[in-house]
Amino acid sequence: MNSCSITREPIKVEEIASRVTRPEAGAVALFIGTVRELTGDKRTLYLEYQAYEAMAVKKLEQIRTEIGERWPDAQVVIVHRIGRLEITDIAVAIAVSTPHRDSAYEANRYAIERIKEIVPIWKKEHWEDGEEWIGNQKGTQEYKTGKPEVTEIEN
Repeated sequence: MNSCSITREPIKVEEIASRVTRPEAGAVALFIGTVRELTGDKRTLYLEYQAYEAMAVKKLEQIRTEIGERWPDAQVVIVHRIGRLEITDIAVAIAVSTPHRDSAYEANRYAIERIKEIVPIWKKEHWEDGEEWIGNQKGTQEYKTGKPEVTEIEN
Protein backbone atom coordinates (compact mmCIF):
# COMPACT_ATOMS: atom_id res chain seq x y z
CA MET A 1 0.00 0.00 0.00
CA ASN A 2 1.24 3.49 -0.86
CA SER A 3 1.82 6.20 1.76
CA CYS A 4 -1.11 8.19 0.41
CA SER A 5 -4.22 6.63 -0.99
CA ILE A 6 -7.92 6.86 -1.70
CA THR A 7 -10.04 3.87 -0.75
CA ARG A 8 -13.63 2.71 -0.97
CA GLU A 9 -13.09 0.27 1.90
CA PRO A 10 -13.30 0.99 5.64
CA ILE A 11 -10.09 2.52 6.96
CA LYS A 12 -8.13 0.40 9.42
CA VAL A 13 -6.42 2.88 11.72
CA GLU A 14 -4.25 0.31 13.50
CA GLU A 15 -2.72 -0.68 10.19
CA ILE A 16 -2.07 2.96 9.26
CA ALA A 17 -0.44 3.76 12.61
CA SER A 18 1.73 0.66 12.39
CA ARG A 19 3.09 1.82 9.03
CA VAL A 20 4.73 4.90 10.62
CA THR A 21 5.75 3.30 13.92
CA ARG A 22 9.53 2.89 14.11
CA PRO A 23 12.22 2.68 16.78
CA GLU A 24 13.58 6.22 16.25
CA ALA A 25 10.14 7.85 16.57
CA GLY A 26 9.00 8.75 20.06
CA ALA A 27 5.63 10.01 18.88
CA VAL A 28 2.88 8.86 16.55
CA ALA A 29 0.07 11.36 16.05
CA LEU A 30 -3.06 9.84 14.55
CA PHE A 31 -5.91 11.98 13.25
CA ILE A 32 -9.20 10.25 12.49
CA GLY A 33 -11.89 12.27 10.74
CA THR A 34 -15.34 10.72 11.17
CA VAL A 35 -18.83 11.40 9.85
CA ARG A 36 -20.77 13.38 12.47
CA GLU A 37 -24.49 13.23 12.89
CA LEU A 38 -25.23 16.91 13.47
CA THR A 39 -24.06 19.93 11.49
CA GLY A 40 -25.66 22.93 13.12
CA ASP A 41 -29.33 22.08 13.37
CA LYS A 42 -29.31 19.54 10.53
CA ARG A 43 -29.29 15.81 11.21
CA THR A 44 -27.06 14.01 8.74
CA LEU A 45 -28.17 10.57 7.60
CA TYR A 46 -25.00 9.77 5.65
CA LEU A 47 -22.35 11.36 3.42
CA GLU A 48 -21.26 10.54 -0.08
CA TYR A 49 -17.63 11.36 -0.89
CA GLN A 50 -16.30 11.55 -4.42
CA ALA A 51 -12.85 12.43 -5.70
CA TYR A 52 -10.91 13.14 -8.80
CA GLU A 53 -8.85 10.16 -7.69
CA ALA A 54 -5.65 10.51 -9.71
CA MET A 55 -5.33 14.19 -8.79
CA ALA A 56 -6.34 13.53 -5.17
CA VAL A 57 -3.55 11.00 -4.70
CA LYS A 58 -1.11 13.39 -6.38
CA LYS A 59 -2.14 16.18 -3.98
CA LEU A 60 -1.91 13.87 -0.95
CA GLU A 61 1.63 12.97 -2.03
CA GLN A 62 2.39 16.70 -2.38
CA ILE A 63 1.28 17.19 1.22
CA ARG A 64 3.50 14.30 2.34
CA THR A 65 6.43 15.93 0.52
CA GLU A 66 5.69 19.32 2.11
CA ILE A 67 5.70 17.69 5.55
CA GLY A 68 9.03 16.05 4.75
CA GLU A 69 10.47 19.46 3.89
CA ARG A 70 9.15 21.08 7.11
CA TRP A 71 9.73 18.12 9.45
CA PRO A 72 12.55 16.06 7.88
CA ASP A 73 12.29 13.26 10.45
CA ALA A 74 8.56 12.72 9.86
CA GLN A 75 6.98 9.68 8.27
CA VAL A 76 3.44 10.13 6.99
CA VAL A 77 0.56 7.94 5.86
CA ILE A 78 -2.70 9.51 4.64
CA VAL A 79 -5.78 7.54 3.60
CA HIS A 80 -9.08 9.12 2.54
CA ARG A 81 -12.22 7.11 1.97
CA ILE A 82 -14.78 7.80 -0.75
CA GLY A 83 -18.25 6.42 -1.42
CA ARG A 84 -21.16 6.27 1.00
CA LEU A 85 -20.16 6.73 4.63
CA GLU A 86 -22.49 6.26 7.57
CA ILE A 87 -22.45 8.21 10.85
CA THR A 88 -19.19 7.54 12.78
CA ASP A 89 -17.50 5.96 9.74
CA ILE A 90 -13.91 7.09 9.27
CA ALA A 91 -13.52 9.43 6.29
CA VAL A 92 -9.83 10.22 6.65
CA ALA A 93 -6.91 8.97 8.71
CA ILE A 94 -3.52 10.62 8.99
CA ALA A 95 -0.62 9.05 10.86
CA VAL A 96 2.60 10.98 11.45
CA SER A 97 5.60 9.75 13.38
CA THR A 98 8.50 11.93 14.50
CA PRO A 99 11.17 11.72 17.19
CA HIS A 100 9.20 14.15 19.45
CA ARG A 101 5.48 14.84 20.02
CA ASP A 102 5.40 18.55 19.18
CA SER A 103 6.46 17.99 15.60
CA ALA A 104 4.14 14.97 15.24
CA TYR A 105 1.13 17.07 16.31
CA GLU A 106 2.16 20.02 14.14
CA ALA A 107 2.77 17.91 11.05
CA ASN A 108 -0.50 16.03 11.50
CA ARG A 109 -2.48 19.29 11.84
CA TYR A 110 -0.69 20.65 8.79
CA ALA A 111 -1.76 17.57 6.80
CA ILE A 112 -5.50 17.83 7.52
CA GLU A 113 -5.56 21.57 6.85
CA ARG A 114 -3.78 21.09 3.52
CA ILE A 115 -6.14 18.24 2.58
CA LYS A 116 -9.08 20.56 3.05
CA GLU A 117 -7.27 23.24 1.09
CA ILE A 118 -5.94 21.47 -2.02
CA VAL A 119 -7.19 17.89 -2.42
CA PRO A 120 -10.08 17.42 -4.90
CA ILE A 121 -12.40 15.43 -2.67
CA TRP A 122 -15.96 16.63 -2.23
CA LYS A 123 -19.01 15.38 -0.43
CA LYS A 124 -22.76 15.30 -0.68
CA GLU A 125 -24.56 15.62 2.61
CA HIS A 126 -27.81 13.69 2.95
CA TRP A 127 -30.14 15.02 5.67
CA GLU A 128 -33.59 14.10 6.87
CA ASP A 129 -35.07 16.89 4.75
CA GLY A 130 -32.83 17.02 1.69
CA GLU A 131 -29.35 16.77 0.30
CA GLU A 132 -26.65 19.09 -1.03
CA TRP A 133 -23.22 18.92 -2.61
CA ILE A 134 -20.86 20.82 -0.40
CA GLY A 135 -18.22 23.04 -2.01
CA ASN A 136 -14.56 22.68 -1.26
CA GLN A 137 -13.70 21.18 2.11
CA LYS A 138 -12.94 24.55 3.67
CA GLY A 139 -16.42 25.75 2.76
CA THR A 140 -15.04 28.76 0.91
CA GLN A 141 -16.20 27.78 -2.58
CA GLU A 142 -19.56 26.62 -3.88
CA TYR A 143 -19.69 23.97 -6.59
CA LYS A 144 -22.83 24.74 -8.56
CA THR A 145 -22.56 21.51 -10.54
CA GLY A 146 -21.69 19.52 -7.44
CA LYS A 147 -18.07 19.05 -8.40
CA PRO A 148 -15.15 21.39 -9.07
CA GLU A 149 -14.26 22.06 -12.66
CA VAL A 150 -11.00 20.45 -13.77
CA THR A 151 -9.32 23.83 -14.16
CA GLU A 152 -10.17 24.64 -10.50
CA ILE A 153 -8.47 21.56 -9.07
CA GLU A 154 -5.34 21.60 -11.20
CA ASN A 155 -4.22 24.93 -9.77
